[in-house]
Amino acid sequence: MNAIAELPLKNLVKDSAHPLREGEISDYDPLLDLVGDAHFVLLGEASHGTHEFYRERAQITKRLIREKGFTAVAVEADFPDANRVNRFVRGMGNDVDAIDCLGGFKRFPAWMWRNADVLDFIGWLREHNDHLRDDSSKTGFYGLDLYSMNSSIEAVLSYLDKIDPEAARRARERYACFDCFGGDTQKYGYETALGHGYSCEDAVVSQFVEIYSRSAELAKLDGRVAADDFFVAEQNARLVKNAEQYYRTMYRSNVSSWNLRDSHMMETLLELGNHLTHKGKPPKMVVWEHNSHLGDARATRMGQKGEWNVGQLIRQKFENEAVLVGFTTHHGTVTASSDWGGQAERKHVRPALHGSYEALFHQVGLKRFLLLLREEGRLKSALRQPLLERAIGVIYRPESERLSHYFHAMLSEQFDAVIHIDETRAVEPLERTSTWDIGEAPETFPSGI
Repeated sequence: MNAIAELPLKNLVKDSAHPLREGEISDYDPLLDLVGDAHFVLLGEASHGTHEFYRERAQITKRLIREKGFTAVAVEADFPDANRVNRFVRGMGNDVDAIDCLGGFKRFPAWMWRNADVLDFIGWLREHNDHLRDDSSKTGFYGLDLYSMNSSIEAVLSYLDKIDPEAARRARERYACFDCFGGDTQKYGYETALGHGYSCEDAVVSQFVEIYSRSAELAKLDGRVAADDFFVAEQNARLVKNAEQYYRTMYRSNVSSWNLRDSHMMETLLELGNHLTHKGKPPKMVVWEHNSHLGDARATRMGQKGEWNVGQLIRQKFENEAVLVGFTTHHGTVTASSDWGGQAERKHVRPALHGSYEALFHQVGLKRFLLLLREEGRLKSALRQPLLERAIGVIYRPESERLSHYFHAMLSEQFDAVIHIDETRAVEPLERTSTWDIGEAPETFPSGI
């Protein structure tokens, strides 16, 4: 993007922007108008560790619940851990308060869900549900991801132990296929990819088929077992089946493993919708995931490589029944790690690169604003040009930022709306370490230049 083209584009964005004042949730009225009667609102994030992204998603979600009747929040989290939160917010389970129900999120990166903003939202959701008499009108909290194979196996066995010990025995025999890998799912994937390990595909498929085909029978074995309990068991069995395939392909093809993961999340979302349909009326659902999962992959480099994602899949199936919302930032701090499995660090987010959407939005001169991109017009047409877009996951390596964290995208085809917050700060983990508290030294240290 050259300097001649930048000025009119910057002015067009500024003229189209809806300014957002901090704490003024009424400023999201144009976004709620765009949502209308849609059944899916997908709220992204440009990083997994930014306070403002969590806070604003929570504020928008609260309005969707109160004003639009949304009853499910589905997130990029492990299904069993999120189910513990779901039981708490719906007044079930054994957890006394919100911080206890987040105790299942122990796997790296724990800060994604064990943070102060999620804690506040979960507390609000429990209080909201407590004032509702009709259980079907309460809003649940659900995980979509597939990294919980071991804990999902335990959940299936625990369920079957209660209602059918013989079925539990068969399930243990099937899942014992993984025992020689010591619970290390990545080792399983690596060994089977090399042909050194025995595939457990047949075992996990057989177990899922047994549970799925016996749904009516299992539901009758114990009248005290709620429909929710069976859904959770069935979904955990489905997750084990899909995760086995994911780990088996992750060392062969990045595209295949990415597509399997997002296909699983889409499948889970659809199954959740079927389960929550009440008297023929499907639920309205909010989805929280990274921009890379919720923006339409066809408008990005991902799509050119043959990858798809939840945003693309849900648009293809539901069209305007889904509203895709992305978030961007120009600079600030972020909670991330330098390596997979490493400690949470408070890192500086470098100012956005020239030629990126984030740099363009910074030039607009507004601290926070909303862009609506669904309607055809000058703005939508102008933002179809491919520019750089930044994506920070749980790993952030500023030294290789151009290669590691930027890709080309056509923003107005990727999202129906975008929220830009120019300066953002790191989300606060519930377990703050000295590494996080100290934070990353400025790039000019020690000279101060």
